Amino acid sequence: MANVNRFSGKTRRAEVAGGGFAGLTAAIALRQNGWDVRLHEKSSELRAFGAGIYLWHNGLRVLEGLGALDDVLKGSHTPPAYETWMHNKSVSKETFNGLPWRIMTRSHLHDALVSRARALGVDIRVSSEAVAADPEGRMTLQTGEVVEADLIVGADGVGSKVRDSIGFKQDRWVSKDGLIRLIVPRMKKQLGHGEWDNTIDMWNFWPRVQRILYSPCNENELYLGLMAPAADPRGSSVPIDLEVWVEMFPFLEPCLIEAAKLKTARYDKYETTKLDSWTRGKVALVGDAAHAMCPALAQGAGCAMVNAFSLSQDLEVGSSVEDALVGWEKRIRPITDRCQALSGDYAANRSLSKGNMFTPAALEAARFDPLRRVYSWPQ
Repeated sequence: MANVNRFSGKTRRAEVAGGGFAGLTAAIALRQNGWDVRLHEKSSELRAFGAGIYLWHNGLRVLEGLGALDDVLKGSHTPPAYETWMHNKSVSKETFNGLPWRIMTRSHLHDALVSRARALGVDIRVSSEAVAADPEGRMTLQTGEVVEADLIVGADGVGSKVRDSIGFKQDRWVSKDGLIRLIVPRMKKQLGHGEWDNTIDMWNFWPRVQRILYSPCNENELYLGLMAPAADPRGSSVPIDLEVWVEMFPFLEPCLIEAAKLKTARYDKYETTKLDSWTRGKVALVGDAAHAMCPALAQGAGCAMVNAFSLSQDLEVGSSVEDALVGWEKRIRPITDRCQALSGDYAANRSLSKGNMFTPAALEAARFDPLRRVYSWPQ
């Protein structure tokens, strides 16, 4: 059913800047609610950047609402436990009281969202970059073309041009640690005896600070997150310094040998962005453009997708877009703010190394059910 602008009588239109998880989620959800939607991706093709990704109950419920859950469940993995090691000895195993969670490659999730967007008729434009927007509902493209819409969604990442062109007040900071994220073959037989279907968060503080987040995505692919301080030239070097990683994690040598072959590896420092507001007039910011966060709680994508999905819920027929956006931010932002703050604290203090750190507060965002708009899982 068409979603009609009460003043013009025409179907309401949204222009979405950015073809990542947040932008695709917003585009799909709005399209399902009867909007005409055009999505702009600056790259020449729609593809996922990065390696692996965790989705929790909140993100999985978004996928259910989008009609993409079944595709994502095929080819992804829920580990029996989230295990934490300190100096190669297990200190905790967490199962989150049955709270659903899933690991997958970023490309697997992205492909499912792209497929769903196309099936619904979202107008996808590649090589189309948004360079500016204004609160009145106009967006300027790199070509100089200006497009008008009832809603502008800025989902164009941590360096958002939509955000910066309007002048949202922001605080940004970078932490002392960073990650090299890689997808390698599972090599399960070569690893030998062990609970290699688990997520294993492996920490070492001596003789140097190094961490590997071992995350199986499916039967064939493994997501490795290699953490080291930015001040450590060997731990942060890419391609990875095989010797320094094998010395600390010798039992993962078969996987690390594969990791060392990846010449396109990238070291990224943890980055946080906090804005005074996510909305201005007819413009809404979602994902990293609004709330980039440290990955300690694995909720960057989950919060982005929940917020983008919730945006479509609050833009009901007959309501003013401007008023709806203000109400949306008021309703949904506090969850993200608390998650972002705790995730930053965990990253700064390397708190996950202690084990058993997925407390009720740490799982607050994960427990939220965006379809029912309630916390639907016991603590």
